[in-house]
Amino acid sequence: MTSPIPPSRTIAEMASTLRLSDVPEAVVNRAKLHILDALGLGLAASVQDFGKSALAGTLSMGASGECSVIGRAERLEMRDAAMVNGVLTHGLDFDDTHLASIIHATVTALPAALALGEKLDASGADMLAAFIAGAETGIRIGLAVDGGFHHTGHHATGMVSHFASAVTTGRLLGLSADGITAAQGIAGSTASGIQVFLEEGAWTKRFHPGWGAVAGITAAHLAQADFKAPTRVYEGRFGLFQAHLHGQETKDDELAKGLGTVWHFGETALKPYPVCHFIHGCADAAIDLHHEIAGAEIFSVEALLGEPTLHIVCEPAEAKQRPTNEYEVKFSAQFVTAYCLLYGRFGLPDLLPAAIADVGALALAQKVTCKADPDSRFPEYFSGGVTVTLADRRVLSRHVPVNSGAGERALSPEQVAAKFMASASLAVSTEQAVSIRDAVMRLEDISVRELMALLRT
Repeated sequence: MTSPIPPSRTIAEMASTLRLSDVPEAVVNRAKLHILDALGLGLAASVQDFGKSALAGTLSMGASGECSVIGRAERLEMRDAAMVNGVLTHGLDFDDTHLASIIHATVTALPAALALGEKLDASGADMLAAFIAGAETGIRIGLAVDGGFHHTGHHATGMVSHFASAVTTGRLLGLSADGITAAQGIAGSTASGIQVFLEEGAWTKRFHPGWGAVAGITAAHLAQADFKAPTRVYEGRFGLFQAHLHGQETKDDELAKGLGTVWHFGETALKPYPVCHFIHGCADAAIDLHHEIAGAEIFSVEALLGEPTLHIVCEPAEAKQRPTNEYEVKFSAQFVTAYCLLYGRFGLPDLLPAAIADVGALALAQKVTCKADPDSRFPEYFSGGVTVTLADRRVLSRHVPVNSGAGERALSPEQVAAKFMASASLAVSTEQAVSIRDAVMRLEDISVRELMALLRT
């Protein structure tokens, strides 16, 4: 009896032969918007303490080279540049999310694509094809585990970025299907990322996709040199799923079903708020209620979220109601809901120390309780609801089945461009930001080196 073809082989066959013309135009156009969004966030992060720390730590190892760091003049060796750019593009937690797979799709593949593309002087079209192949791989792994990584304490984006980056790198290196299969097999021994950062607002989540890029680049180069690797890295007896999911059921067919014709990347949602995507439905509902409250005294607030997300953004309640730094705020449904009710907004300035210490927001967060949303459409959408009971006993409610930025509420190209300009303005001039924006939108016609030169300061 013939053995079934391993999913890693099917993925490799797709990636090794993929050309940009094989991808639907709508998906390509969406990919460019997501790259633009990520680069804007990378620029904004380059002036943040965590971005400066990541670069300083890397430079302290004596690393210098030919590859660019977003928003900086310094140049690094290829893998180091990919690592720092991964920290920068994901660090603000304002980057995109493929909702069903619960991963930040763009950062799983883009840091590797940019660094290797610059080193190889690859065309923008070739880099785009490699990026889409890698990001699609990451999404499909997320779909196969059906949220399972989060349930075992792993950060899904950190896990899948190793494989997405390996596929992206393999495609840019021109590896055969055998080589890209091997690259995935090697990446299986590096895939990692734990969620302990949630306990104290640590910076390690920011590091995960950057380290995935380092691992994926390494895996593909080892594969290029004929390093022997397992072929059943996902579904094998001691493969990724068995080793990390503790016996949870998986949907292995999601890895290869419709591969090359069905592009899940096109479903990926861009964030309108710089907080965990799980909270977005509640933020939408709270902002909608803001004007109705109009300064009235609030007695209590109930926030409704998808039940599988409660342990990440609502628990333990005592800690979530009293966040002490901006990263804790990003994962606090209580604080974000309270802040949106009071001010009718939530943007990057609302993560500054003065906003986090806002007495009114902290006091209202104590009155917010979180419960499972019986009408949630999770994981298709990150639905959310807010019910406010006022001191005069009036009750106001809103429920948002489709969070803003997703599905039919996806950000338009104009909205994405506006978000990019707002993010980029924190680090570069308007003139430089416009040049970057225009270059990304015609990426098929330029080289990666041309793009990266525009991103340096």
